[in-house]
Amino acid sequence: MVQVDAQTKATPESDCDVLVIGGGPAGSTAAALLVGLGHRVTLLEKSRHPRFHIGESLLPANLPLFRRLGLEDQIRAIGMKKPGAEFVSPWHDASQVFNFSEAWDKSMPFAYQVRRSEFDEVLIRNAAAKGAAVIEGCRVREVEFADDGATVRAQHEDRRFETWQTRYVIDASGRDTFLGNRFKAKHRNPKHNSAAIYGHFSDARRLPGEAEGNITVFWFEHGWFWFIPLLDGATSIGAVSWPYYMKSRGKRSPQQFLLDTIAMCPSLHERLKDASLVSEVYATGNFSYACDRTHGPGYLLLGDAYTFIDPVFSSGVLLAMNSAFMGAEAVDTFLRRPAEARAAFARFDKMMKHGPREFSWFIYRVTNPTMRDLFMSPGNRWRMKEAVLSLLAGDIFGKTPMWGALRKFKLVYYVTATLNLNRSWLAGRRHERINRHVDEPGMAGSK
Repeated sequence: MVQVDAQTKATPESDCDVLVIGGGPAGSTAAALLVGLGHRVTLLEKSRHPRFHIGESLLPANLPLFRRLGLEDQIRAIGMKKPGAEFVSPWHDASQVFNFSEAWDKSMPFAYQVRRSEFDEVLIRNAAAKGAAVIEGCRVREVEFADDGATVRAQHEDRRFETWQTRYVIDASGRDTFLGNRFKAKHRNPKHNSAAIYGHFSDARRLPGEAEGNITVFWFEHGWFWFIPLLDGATSIGAVSWPYYMKSRGKRSPQQFLLDTIAMCPSLHERLKDASLVSEVYATGNFSYACDRTHGPGYLLLGDAYTFIDPVFSSGVLLAMNSAFMGAEAVDTFLRRPAEARAAFARFDKMMKHGPREFSWFIYRVTNPTMRDLFMSPGNRWRMKEAVLSLLAGDIFGKTPMWGALRKFKLVYYVTATLNLNRSWLAGRRHERINRHVDEPGMAGSK
């Protein structure tokens, strides 16, 4: 609980209707939307933009959200056009490309790859331009809730404290999960536990022609790699694996460990034979988690502050921004029409859980041999390929009628896995053993 002394009392100038913790895609989007709805919004961001962040690959379903924010031109200017996704497997003879133009809804034929330092700055500057009070270099330390709102105490870079009175708090603090941690609501995902190590390279060999901007997913023995081309010529390369493999690093530097891991994937190694590492190497542990609530009295959680799932399908920014649109609607209802707030938060809760659930069914199985076979030899019987492409495009919150075809795809998966029961059982046992290793891999941060 915050103890507010005479030096840190809130002033009328620091009152607001909504205080947003965090200036990433979720927080900046929510702030811009709520200001547009006529609310006084303060956004507190612990860092200063631009700052490095991972998660550079966007989905086609992001584009309508940019349009609603009036940011289409700005995102186009910093983005590498991404028409699809390529999957490469050492257990199959040829790669497989999924083009978004072949999805069920043909109106979203591409996405973008972006440097998150540039992308996130576009979003937070948009929130400020719309009228939000954006304060960077200011870390929230305490929140005390009362019946009529909350008192938020934060510390500036010069160690000075400031206090705000607000009617509502939005936690968009990303993996910090400020409120989730304080309420002990954050829990590791018992079904999926992964870690990542990544960096930027120059002179990586990309796909030819219009496919140059495609993301490529490379499977390897211990997990998978991402290969994300950026507009300025750099390529983001990362390995996502189980913590047991990350613990095998030993005394190797993060840089050497990443290079040694790349060498384990001949297809990726070939694409990088003339490339040079041009950034620090970062590592992140315990990728997947969820909070046991999406909201509570006087607050809600957006984006990664609520949950984070394995990034194999590039869903992070979409889930964050979409949560902001849903959250802004719910908070606006609470502030203007309190009698309708319960129903609004019920809708918010349902949609917040919908996205991670739909992606996670595939994520839990993406390294399973049966799923690899289906991805590497896709068929469009019953429009199953179109339905899977729609999911890969992030088209899961609209009215695209692909759910029946997705259920048929899942049925095909289960039947195929049953026909290959011994292989499926061995893969499941291996996955179960791996997930028992839930400790952090001891590599978080950068070196």
